[in-house]
Amino acid sequence: MKVNLVVLDGVQALDVAGPLDVFSEANRFLHGQDRYEVTLVGLRADTVTCSSGMAFKVHCGYQDAASESDLLLIAGGPRYPEYRPDPDFLSWLRRQAQGAARFGAVCNGVFFLAHAGLLDGREVTTHWDHTERLAGQFPNLNVRPDKIFVRDENLFTCGGVSSGIDLCLALVAEDRGHELALKVAKHLIVSMRRDGGQSQYSPYLAMEPEEDSLAVKVLKYVTEHIGEAMTIEEIADAMGISRRTFSRTFARRAGVTPSAFVDQIHVDFARKLLQETNLPMKTVAFRSGFHSVAQMRMAFSRQLSTTPADYRESVRDSEVPRQLDAARLTRKATLPNPMLGVVASATSVAAR
Repeated sequence: MKVNLVVLDGVQALDVAGPLDVFSEANRFLHGQDRYEVTLVGLRADTVTCSSGMAFKVHCGYQDAASESDLLLIAGGPRYPEYRPDPDFLSWLRRQAQGAARFGAVCNGVFFLAHAGLLDGREVTTHWDHTERLAGQFPNLNVRPDKIFVRDENLFTCGGVSSGIDLCLALVAEDRGHELALKVAKHLIVSMRRDGGQSQYSPYLAMEPEEDSLAVKVLKYVTEHIGEAMTIEEIADAMGISRRTFSRTFARRAGVTPSAFVDQIHVDFARKLLQETNLPMKTVAFRSGFHSVAQMRMAFSRQLSTTPADYRESVRDSEVPRQLDAARLTRKATLPNPMLGVVASATSVAAR
């Protein structure tokens, strides 16, 4: 399995190291032609300096790279959206992509594919911080800002940084089966995969850091009443403003509708219960503020493109070795507080 991984100056180190480690771990269980043969391709056979200052030694310049590959990936970098690639490099990239069985990009490496004219009419994603620029600069693309990774036939793109690991685990699973991909994930101590339909980031990241912001007030209120199935009208009333003003103001300040935001809070609560308890689906649904299991299933479908049952199975299948759970044994044997992760997320964002 020949893989050409394109690495240019300013690359994000993890965009390279993540895929390399996935394929390297997979090779421990593979033999002969089944193994991944990864070639780092640069503008020239030289040392490439990452955005962090780390250096990678590339195997060859693009003009000397193998003319055909089973997989072509181009890694991303923080400044890549500003680059204006050399026309000769773009011509090579077009030929390589058209000759490869599959091709794609990690993070904002997708900008190079777009410059090469390889993405018109295709469904793609990239780091959430660059999706708006990608869509504006290349209007013929169908940009999906909320996805960790997207497959459009033989094209694969993914969100920021660590999502390159998710993408490559999915490729290994497609090539050699779920069992091998699971072994690789466990050795790397990562989740088998965050579903490709899962949002890149929680809407909590859209909140203003001020403690008295509208989004923070809504988060606190819904969290305190998580088991109650509230309407937007009821939440607006609790905030002391009309439904219309509430919806308009919230969407403008948080970048997401109140309904989607509240929906995500309930889904995140349910996810924690599904992951950390063995509660029946009906109990999970009601404790998470859903009227029924069916309503919870619809919310999971909207937010994660999966079902609660499949989500529980995936997170249970992807548990890391049991010894890593030893710390959990010291915790009090009571129902966990599913909103701890929410508070941590909001706090970390506010600190930035």
